[in-house]
This record gives sequence, structure tokens and C-alpha cells, in this order.
Amino acid sequence: MIEIRNLSKRYGNLLAVDDISFRVEPGQVLGFLGPNGAGKSTTMKMVAGFLAPTAGSIKVAGFDVIEQPMEAKRRIGYLPEGAPAYGEMTPRGFLDFVADIRGLDGDVRRKRLDEVVGRLNLQRVLDQSIETLSKGFKRRVGLAQAILHDPQVLILDEPTDGLDPNQKHEVRSLIQDMAKDKIIVISTHILEEVHALCSRAIVIAGGKLLADATPAELERRSRYHGAVSLTTKDTPQVVEALRGLSEVAQVEIDARDGRITAFPRAGVALFPVVSELIRNRNFPVDELAFESGRLDEVFRQITVSAQGERAHA
Repeated sequence: MIEIRNLSKRYGNLLAVDDISFRVEPGQVLGFLGPNGAGKSTTMKMVAGFLAPTAGSIKVAGFDVIEQPMEAKRRIGYLPEGAPAYGEMTPRGFLDFVADIRGLDGDVRRKRLDEVVGRLNLQRVLDQSIETLSKGFKRRVGLAQAILHDPQVLILDEPTDGLDPNQKHEVRSLIQDMAKDKIIVISTHILEEVHALCSRAIVIAGGKLLADATPAELERRSRYHGAVSLTTKDTPQVVEALRGLSEVAQVEIDARDGRITAFPRAGVALFPVVSELIRNRNFPVDELAFESGRLDEVFRQITVSAQGERAHA
């Protein structure tokens, strides 16, 4: 597992990471969330052994990253933000270079190279210089070097940032496939990544750890949790009817698309009540949905208030 205790990183007067502690168990995909400048990449670099902490400790698979760096790094695969590589190299040459660094040889080397090239569909670009590759292929090459030695722990910093929807789907599918037997930590500011990949999410802002929960638990903090949203051509009549229900605390209309959202009073299961109203009144509803909660709203609520407190500190 990964075990982080009282981790801090200071650059002069800037406290980039401020006394954070958490553990990650095997089989978990942890989303490490925060706005730009929150301390996400700094934390990932410390876990991967690229930066020394100012204070605190990091253990990977029982090995201290500072005191036993080689043992810890043998168990880590790391994809830095932007997937940097040597642009003049080809993917074949770059992966051979990484295999040398990782001490892979013989049949194990050949097997791992064949496996990662096949898994990431790199065959047709193996002999093309990396600087000429698309963002999607550059990211695949970066992932290939991260998993080449079959590490127990994967640290992925913004793995799908800047990719198109098809490329994102490919990278996410690979991560999901690897999640069964590895610890995976994904640093991101893209909230859809959490829904797509993560079993747990940590929110960081201003260098401080502000939340640690499953995505569903975070969504339950949203004021939209338990609300019912719908679209209809009879907006005025439906809104009037919803406001007449004793179970409804508030009704809002989205000015952009006309979507109506009804918010429940505390402890009320609103969806069956609204469904019955629509049936009884024969309202022409195009779409009806139960709201589990909106992660973007919770994220803003947590991080904006923290950044405001930091600005006034």
C-alpha cells in the first residue's frame, strides 16, 4: 500500500503541500482532485521520489521513499503530467531505454515489451520519432514506460488531459483493466475522470487535504442529492404543480435549457411523488431523472471556500 504521514513541501514562503496524511490500499483507484495550483502534482512527485518532502514520510509497499528510494521506485510506475519523453527517440528506442533502466533482460524483457506495445496499440508508430506523434500516442508511450516493469503502484498525473473523447476512452479502458491488481493514483482536475475510474476521491486545495470519500459519498453532500429534474413543453403548469406538493422544498428552472429541478424536503423520497404527479396530471414530460448529486458543485463548494480562507489568512 501507499502510506503518507504529515507530508509537507515548502518553496521559500510558499507552502505548496500542507501536512497531509492518507493511505491507499491494493485494488483502489484513488482520484487526487484539486484546482490548478492545489498541490496535486507536487504531492505526486514526492510519492514517486522525484521531489524530497520538507517534512513527513511516504512509504510504498512498506519501503520509505526517502530512506529506501530504489526499493520504493522499483514498485512504482509514474506518468508525469504531459507524458514527457525524448522527442528525437522512437517509441521502440525509448521503451528499450526504459527497459535497460528497469533492469529487464532476456525472456522477461521481450515478453513485457511485446505486452505493453500490444496493450497500447503502438505497433504502427514504433519507428516514428516521438516528437511527431499525436497527443494520444504520446500519452500511450508515456503509459507504456510507466507499466513496462509491471509495477504494484501506478502514479498517473493528468493522464487524459488534452485528449479527444476517443483517446480518453482508450486510456480509461486501460486503467480500468489494470485496476484489478494494482494501486492506482490519478491526479486530475477533470471531474468526469472520477466517475469514470475512481473508487475513492481525495480533494486538495491550497495544499490542504479537504475531503476523502467515495464519489457517491461526495455527491451526497450536494444540494442536488435526491432532487428530481425534468424537461417538458408545459413548463408553467408543471412548475405550479410541483410547487403545490408538500414534499417539495424548492423548484428551479435552468435558464439555459429550461430544465426544471425540484428539491425535496428533508428525509423525503421525491422521485415516486413526482412520477405519480406526472401520471395523474398527464403532463407531457420528455425526460425525468433522479439526481444522485453533482460532483462539480461539491468540488466548488469545498475548494472555493478553502481558497478564500487561505487568501484571508
